[in-house]
Amino acid sequence: MREIHEPVLVPVPGSERLSDDVVRHAIRTPDRVLLARREGGAWRDVTAKEFLADVTGVAKGFLAAGVGVGDRVGLMSRTRYEWTVCDYAIWFAGAVTVPIYETSSPEQIEWILADSGAVAVVLESEKLAALHGEVAGRLPAETHVYVIDRGDLTRLTEAGRSVTDEELETRRTSVEATDLATIIYTSGTTGRPKGCELTHRNFAFEAENVVASTPEIFAADSSTLLFLPLAHVFGRIIEIACLQSGVRMGHTADVTNLLEDLAEFRPTFLLAVPRVFEKIFNGSQQKAIAGGKGAIFDRAAATAIAYSTALDSGGPGLLLRVQHAVFDRLVYSKLRDAMGGRVAWAVSGGAPLGARLGHFFRGIGLVILEGYGLTETAGATTVNRPGLLRIGSVGRPFPGAAVRVAEDGEILLAGPHIFVGYWANPQATAEVLEADGWFHTGDLGALDSEGYLSITGRKKEILVTAGGKNVAPAVLEDRLRGHWLISQCMVVGDAKPYIAALVTVDLDSFPAWKSQNGKDADASVADLAQDPDLVATIQTAVDEANKAVSKAESIRRFRVLAVDWTEDGGQLTPSMKLRRSVVLEEFAPDVDALYG
Repeated sequence: MREIHEPVLVPVPGSERLSDDVVRHAIRTPDRVLLARREGGAWRDVTAKEFLADVTGVAKGFLAAGVGVGDRVGLMSRTRYEWTVCDYAIWFAGAVTVPIYETSSPEQIEWILADSGAVAVVLESEKLAALHGEVAGRLPAETHVYVIDRGDLTRLTEAGRSVTDEELETRRTSVEATDLATIIYTSGTTGRPKGCELTHRNFAFEAENVVASTPEIFAADSSTLLFLPLAHVFGRIIEIACLQSGVRMGHTADVTNLLEDLAEFRPTFLLAVPRVFEKIFNGSQQKAIAGGKGAIFDRAAATAIAYSTALDSGGPGLLLRVQHAVFDRLVYSKLRDAMGGRVAWAVSGGAPLGARLGHFFRGIGLVILEGYGLTETAGATTVNRPGLLRIGSVGRPFPGAAVRVAEDGEILLAGPHIFVGYWANPQATAEVLEADGWFHTGDLGALDSEGYLSITGRKKEILVTAGGKNVAPAVLEDRLRGHWLISQCMVVGDAKPYIAALVTVDLDSFPAWKSQNGKDADASVADLAQDPDLVATIQTAVDEANKAVSKAESIRRFRVLAVDWTEDGGQLTPSMKLRRSVVLEEFAPDVDALYG
């Protein structure tokens, strides 16, 4: 199959704007709980009426400060209740939200605010205010700076008391569906980030059709705890879908206490990147090993995978059902309880999950719905759905979206959710957006006979060995990252005689590995980078990854690095994508050593 169009479920009318959802809930169901916020160590519910009051208060402050229709307002904060309040307040004021990752450098802050021409910025903390202060003098368009932790949202609300409800409503309804809602700057694996222009219709169309096609997830009694950055389009579309559907939503930015937060909040579904699910699996496995129950966990994991796999091929037999029931009492129920006890669904995106993890989690009672999309597509374009699930794929298009695979394997996407273009960059827009609306993703993939999409790599990341063999590194890298001891990896070999890889060690798993292998507890990765036992452990992961490719594409050599790659180190983007050019430059001696 080369192309698939999914019939639309909810056509978005021309007057649709994202702020309508807040008003609708407040009028129809004012006492309905829409959100929950953490106060004094406990969760406090926020009703539709209360949320509207918080949003309109800040929005009136923006009007009083002179923020006009179409003006850009920067928003730089961790994931918290106030992020969502400010996002919707900006829309009520007829303005455009420009999110900035809280991990951004002063140079990145300057570029985003200057390029977008932001007239104001909302910052979370004194720390972020200090970073912004380093470049504030070079932002002539910016006239207002607000810091949440200083109480500036309260002061904004006080300053806006002179603005009437009628004035605000006139401003809010002056916005049309085709007007810009946000400019999201792609984190960029190379070069300067580009600002993706997304309209109210882009977001509303996707949210309404995803919600309508997944009633099991966005049900009346559903809830979710957001912990991914809302500066990323993945978290943003879920925020919008929750407020559109009335799903109870909480926020947390402290992922170090994620399991405790999940146990308290007890969500029914989650959204996360694959690394979170890998951490849950690996952490549970290592905890079992440390408690002398490693063999039981391994058998339970194998049973969960076999059980899930059997669901796709006629169903599990009697013996497998009995084994599954036993392990459900011993293992699976404890894993579900650790995530709050109510989680039945999860949405995964940002990177490939892998069939093994997908089957494991479905086998324990948590179905992970893997999807695919980009900032330019307002989030997802394809997604696995209840009843339309194929583990190992990224699903079919959501209703109203379309997918095409070009002759060279590149994935093209279309639909009313596709972005307008790149802010102030018509040349870059023309390079990816065809006149008929098809967007060139730069990703490679394939559609099966039933329209399920699989991602096979990046068009620009294809390696061509000295022997002329084309190799997609993603296939190998995704498998390697699935190993419990591996944090990051990068396959190399462009214009080289064979394929090789750089590998970093997961620092959370490293202590357990040292204990299991009788190593000095104080030894660092640098101390053991060439240790035969460590090399042998990584070799098992390499051997497993090589099973997915031909001999000519397989990894012949690898090198364990002394340090991990991180966002702070500059090797990863805020959305955890690898900056290959940075790694190749910084670790050039290590790459050379692989071919020495």
